[in-house]
Amino acid sequence: MTTIRANCPSCGDVQLTADDLTVRVCADDERGSYCFQCPECTRAVAKEATRRIVDLLVSSGVRMQVWRLPAELSEPRVGPPLRPDDLLDFHLMLQEDGWFERLLDDARGVAEPPGPLGSPA
Repeated sequence: MTTIRANCPSCGDVQLTADDLTVRVCADDERGSYCFQCPECTRAVAKEATRRIVDLLVSSGVRMQVWRLPAELSEPRVGPPLRPDDLLDFHLMLQEDGWFERLLDDARGVAEPPGPLGSPA
């Protein structure tokens, strides 16, 4: 059985078999990587791999997974970019009762009713 040496960021060099590794190749841009669980610390490790490394690992019996980039990456972007404050506002909204209805109203452009004494809700 072929022994493959890989590097764990925590443990350094470790010895693996072909069954311990998985090669992943993106069908859209042909970028490659390999991943394994370190036999010493059990940490999940993923590393980028050149085409040469991918070919070498696959020829050694490592299984290969082919994946695609998410379709959302090619969708047109509408509206301003999301800012950290937008994310915080959304997080705070999720903690309120009726957050879903408020989100629907915001999407429809319905104005929020004023709070007590004319202040914002």
